[in-house]
Amino acid sequence: MTTQQPTKWRRLRACSACDMVSAIPVLRPGEHARCPRCGHVLARRHLHPVQRSIALASSALITLLIAIAFPFISMDTNGLDAQIALTQTAVTLVDVHQPLVALIVSGTAFLLPALYLIGVILMQANILRSVPRTYSDVIARLFSRLHPWMMADVFMVAALVSLVKLTEIGEVQLGASFWAYCVFALLLLMTTRSVDIDWLWYRLAGEPSPDTSIHCGINAAAQHATGCTTCGLINTLPAAASTSSPPPHYACSRCGSRLHLRKPNSLEFTWALLITSAVLYIPANAYPMMITTSLGQTHASTIIGGMLELWQHGSEPIAVVIFVASVLVPIIKMLILVLLTCMAQHPGPLSAQQKTRLYRLTELIGRWSMVDVFVVAIMVALIQSGNLMSVLPGPAALAFCAVVITTMLAAMAFDPRLLWDTQGNTHD
Repeated sequence: MTTQQPTKWRRLRACSACDMVSAIPVLRPGEHARCPRCGHVLARRHLHPVQRSIALASSALITLLIAIAFPFISMDTNGLDAQIALTQTAVTLVDVHQPLVALIVSGTAFLLPALYLIGVILMQANILRSVPRTYSDVIARLFSRLHPWMMADVFMVAALVSLVKLTEIGEVQLGASFWAYCVFALLLLMTTRSVDIDWLWYRLAGEPSPDTSIHCGINAAAQHATGCTTCGLINTLPAAASTSSPPPHYACSRCGSRLHLRKPNSLEFTWALLITSAVLYIPANAYPMMITTSLGQTHASTIIGGMLELWQHGSEPIAVVIFVASVLVPIIKMLILVLLTCMAQHPGPLSAQQKTRLYRLTELIGRWSMVDVFVVAIMVALIQSGNLMSVLPGPAALAFCAVVITTMLAAMAFDPRLLWDTQGNTHD
């Protein structure tokens, strides 16, 4: 068992996954520090982090502007030519009376990523020029909240799925925007990985001296302390923080974010969101996802129906992608969260490490369910020729968007540290 001695290291961090306090040593570029108990990454370092982030974010923003400015996909169907720009995937949804779906598609595919990239450039430029913090704190607080909702990589997979469907209808050509967006999705991923929140807050606000009463190898909550979910700094809280109901409000001494030993009403919010997503999953599968009109004849297809049609037409790999993303992923995610929520109250046979791995799986796979929604958005934007041929989103599109969002919110509402509270307060 770890010896419970006050640490002399400068940087203390409470793991956001298991709550154990660790001392982070000096890291060289390319190195990262993991929690010794659950393996969660506590900090990472990059060579020339400011210049690296600015270069990647600027490049990503330029490629996004190119992707918006040029044609994305064009198609020729029996003499009927059509082409779309990236933004038309959202604009056309508004035209067919699906403004909420349009907002979700545009927000996750290019608006939120653009906002994130601009924030990275502004904040890192301020650090480079040693400009006072001003609005940099606000931008830094937004980073962790924006990250799960940026889905450029998911949109690219949806575009590839759409290409397979479109080649069955006519001749498809990829515009400059398509290739620019592929590069943008890659650069966006590289940009997010280049931003180390731990190092960022150190440059913005320094590192206050740790409380000498805080011990490594013990849960922070057992020491009346908590790690800030925004900047990572360990803050000591009064004993009343764990006994008052409702808990009083405390703010991080570095970034000003609210502090709690555990997320307030975490299990209640998780249950509520899971029940909501389960209810919404019924109309999302029962109603049509896409309504196709060809030569005056209308055909409505559900998620399962569309998958079966792809399989029958020889597109088995794409059918499997749709089945996994739209059927398996939501069900698996809901079942895992139900299991974890129950085990947070009544520990089962799984170890805390195994339960934490399951929780990480829900964070990893949840956003990929948006593939089918993006496919519908691309098809609707490109195929609009009246009674000759047109595609409209079905009522299931909005319901399925709501399923994806509520399951993601449920994963965010769940506090994984609850899984470790029954395992003891020290690291063996």
